[in-house]
Amino acid sequence: MFIVLGASGNIGSQVTKILSQAGEPVLAVVHSADKADAIRTETVEPVVADLRDSDALRRIFRRGQRAFLLNPPGDPTGDSNASELETAHSIADALADSGLEKIVLASTYGAQPGDGIGDLSTLYAFEQLAEASGIPLAINRGAYYFTNLDMLADAARDGMLPTAFPADFILPMVAPEDLGVAAAERLLSGVDDVGIRYVEGPERYSFGDVAACFSRHLGRDVRVQTTPRDQWEESFKAVAFSAVSARAFAHMTEATLDGPDLPDDPIRGRVTLDDYIAGLLR
Repeated sequence: MFIVLGASGNIGSQVTKILSQAGEPVLAVVHSADKADAIRTETVEPVVADLRDSDALRRIFRRGQRAFLLNPPGDPTGDSNASELETAHSIADALADSGLEKIVLASTYGAQPGDGIGDLSTLYAFEQLAEASGIPLAINRGAYYFTNLDMLADAARDGMLPTAFPADFILPMVAPEDLGVAAAERLLSGVDDVGIRYVEGPERYSFGDVAACFSRHLGRDVRVQTTPRDQWEESFKAVAFSAVSARAFAHMTEATLDGPDLPDDPIRGRVTLDDYIAGLLR
């Protein structure tokens, strides 16, 4: 039995689908009964659970042999960092005495120690907490999600692409579908397939490439509008982020722009930027 957290989300649903198609039984963890009913099949058993309830989660883990761990994003209108750290600790606590033989954890490019650096610090903490469980651990650090571009579609239709990134900044990107494929493959691989791997799309892109792709599909000129660094926090607050979350996301953006060298040998997905934008605009 495979356990999949976030089974109704963009990544977890793909993991569940691949395992199910391979004939593997899946215990699909979701947070609402409505979502549970929507994903039930002969091989997929949905279970509703609060990821902040370690005891309940441990009982679920004990029913399986391997698990896909995904820490849900915190609500940016509150303290997203604190919320994500709470669930990270709860999930990790549930690993104790779970009997799992292997876990695959979804993380992010640029994950690093620190405090208040958005997903970069909370997912690094999640990695460390899972590592401390002693269970063989495969970490997939995913690139910038294509789904982050969804909120830019309306602005692109008006000819503008607002972003914190310069037009020529290379930012590896990936489709959640490809992250799900990579996670499923590592769930099915040997117990010795552990450690950190990086997952991104078939090519590397800049926001200039994103603008050009929107331009092709919309049939109009779309230009990158880069927000200056000293306006990042205010730009996040303008879309209802709390002050503490706006600060964390600004720090995360800064760490991404000034970040470490990119990996030489990432796992390459199949979905291109053009594929994704075409589907988004349809």
